[in-house]
Amino acid sequence: MSAQSNTQPTIETVGLRRTFKGRGGAVEAVAGVDLRVNAGDIFGFLGPNGAGKTTTLRILATLLPPTAGTASVAGFDVARHPRQVRERIGYVAQSGGSYREATGREELIIQGRLFGMSKAEAGRRAVEILAALDLTEAADRTCKTYSGGMRRRLNIGIGMVHRPAVLFLDEPTTGLDPQARARLWEEIRKLRETGTTVFLTTHYLEEADALCDCLAIIDHGRIVAEGSPDDLKREISGDVLTIGVNGNGDQVVKLLSGQPFVREAELDDGLVRLYVDRGEEAVPQVLRLLDAKGLAPSTMDLHRPSLDDVFLKKTGRSLRESAA
Repeated sequence: MSAQSNTQPTIETVGLRRTFKGRGGAVEAVAGVDLRVNAGDIFGFLGPNGAGKTTTLRILATLLPPTAGTASVAGFDVARHPRQVRERIGYVAQSGGSYREATGREELIIQGRLFGMSKAEAGRRAVEILAALDLTEAADRTCKTYSGGMRRRLNIGIGMVHRPAVLFLDEPTTGLDPQARARLWEEIRKLRETGTTVFLTTHYLEEADALCDCLAIIDHGRIVAEGSPDDLKREISGDVLTIGVNGNGDQVVKLLSGQPFVREAELDDGLVRLYVDRGEEAVPQVLRLLDAKGLAPSTMDLHRPSLDDVFLKKTGRSLRESAA
């Protein structure tokens, strides 16, 4: 984790659980989550759809009670002091919260008034937000005329009108084109510069890697890895070599797993994945060994470890495939 991990966390959960009743019995959406988020960090909650990200976020935002465990946000227990928590957070849901027939300025002023601002103060704050999010020219247009990227920026603006200590963003860039996504990333980084703690859920590997000071990878309601993106990738030392083997996977794994330059060899969905110290040296050695056995590879891909490799290592499957 970045920042000073010995300071009092802005968000902390211990043994957090949430169970729902289903037709087939109880479903545990969040299964004992322990989290610690430092003030001023961008914290990412990374995982496929259905992993428990949104449920955890909704508990932290006081929208769902936990079944068990504890959670505190901005120094207040979410179950015992929900009002104090709500006063100190902003929450932007996946679906957003803007009204199609209202203008961007009207939405921001209304939100400010709901948090106790005078009309004049809310108006001034709306001007600040519109300028910060590059929405000034569209301030008096109705929200239904906004592009997807403009609406997402406005929704984030609505969440930060009252200068919250913590801003929760649930899948903030889902459905946006690459340009709009990059623009929104810049706005999220600016929030960190103001001291706001940002807690975002995402299933985009690139987003978590680019934005987050620290992240937790969640799968089936459980945290499987936690740390900075670089620290998590560093756990998988060396390079990753993926080989298409034309149905000879078991034979190739047996051949290569005992080689001194191979840290680990595994078969995954018809592909052999090797974890090696130096990929550029491993490739010619692998080719010579396969050729000696008459095993010609159909494909070969060499890359540095990614967050998808971390997820694969921890869960046995690819996050890219799970998210798709």
